[in-house]
Amino acid sequence: MAYADITISDPNPVKRWLQGRRFLDVLGLLRDTGSKGHLQILDFGAGDGELVRQIAGRLPVQACVYEPTASLMSEARQKLSGLNCVTFVNRLDSLEPGIFDYVFCLEVFEHLPDKEISEAMADIHRLLKADGLALVGVPHELFLPALLKGIFRMSRRYGAFDASPKEILAATVGRPPSPRPVSEISPGFSYHFQHLGFDHRVLERKLQERFQLVNKWFSPFPLLGPALNSEVNFLLRKAQPSGAADLLPATEMSVCIDGNRANRSRT
Repeated sequence: MAYADITISDPNPVKRWLQGRRFLDVLGLLRDTGSKGHLQILDFGAGDGELVRQIAGRLPVQACVYEPTASLMSEARQKLSGLNCVTFVNRLDSLEPGIFDYVFCLEVFEHLPDKEISEAMADIHRLLKADGLALVGVPHELFLPALLKGIFRMSRRYGAFDASPKEILAATVGRPPSPRPVSEISPGFSYHFQHLGFDHRVLERKLQERFQLVNKWFSPFPLLGPALNSEVNFLLRKAQPSGAADLLPATEMSVCIDGNRANRSRT
């Protein structure tokens, strides 16, 4: 089964729409931050390369696709074969530090155990330019969204870890089930295949240990906050040295994500 068959080409129209909306958030961010010129971007955990395909079709970029899973990298190479602005890597230590204006990491961190989360954050921090931005997008797997997603999953695979009434109810009351099943997606690469049990609140705390949180918004309907949204987005930049934040402009910024305005204030 191709990756697109469970994302942008999934049989369920709601899931197809939600998957496409993730890419609109990225395109809206690039548009509303006024990005010009040939941007250096990294798609961290690129899957089949769909995000880079959509960006490269609209903006002048030099894009790097990082995907450690051989089957997905093969799909990405095929999908992006006609684009001369794209390079492919399956290891990040081959890249020079501080070279990317943007790092996009969508639907990745929810799959990573603690050790891999720390390594991924260190890689993203190392590869960003001093004034670069990282966008981390993860699923919202708590409260009412957890219940709605759980009902959908039970309709497809009742009894699995992420389709068990007991585990779904735990996430619905804000106590995601733990421990989560761990396997390998490729040799030596540990991975949580199920989203259930992921807690974006824990990830947010970890991200803020290394990055400055520029903005956080829920998607696809930012004005609804965590109530009825399926995704959480964190816009990040490298943390400023102590005292450096006082040198930054004190004006409040805002960003318009696909017609919905969300405040972006310095922290």
